[in-house]
Amino acid sequence: MQSEDVHEALSPISWLAGRWKTEAGEGHFPNLHDFHYHEELEFICIGQPMFNYTSISRHPEKQTPMHQERGFLKIKPGTNEVAFMVSHNFGLTSLEEGQCSVQNKEIKLTTTNLTRCSFSKPPHVKRFERKFKLLEPELLEVILYMETDSTPLSEHLRAVYKKL
Repeated sequence: MQSEDVHEALSPISWLAGRWKTEAGEGHFPNLHDFHYHEELEFICIGQPMFNYTSISRHPEKQTPMHQERGFLKIKPGTNEVAFMVSHNFGLTSLEEGQCSVQNKEIKLTTTNLTRCSFSKPPHVKRFERKFKLLEPELLEVILYMETDSTPLSEHLRAVYKKL
């Protein structure tokens, strides 16, 4: 994706545009066994002042789907304020808000609102903190912290992605 394909409002975070893939995502949480995953992320601009976002993670050996997310990443024009609206396939929607750093090519987000379907299984997610950081022009690191009603905020996922 060329930078001219990205809406002008997204220029502070235009480095996210495109498809990203990891081969070595790592997951852990206090009440889970450590695990690995493969994941593809996509941030696409269709002419609006936001990215359309998709994420699909798969089991590294079986290649079966593990988790999916769909959403939108918006920036308040003329500021470094961002909002990330995400729908998760396990019955949760999250609104995360935060800041982007143009100099550091980094976005930090914290949950401001969560909604779950009435039959979600416990433990229930209470909060996310998420960081996107461009390490090099073709390398993106994503770290996700999660808090549930039975565990404190803890690192849950960490992966480095290559741009496709």
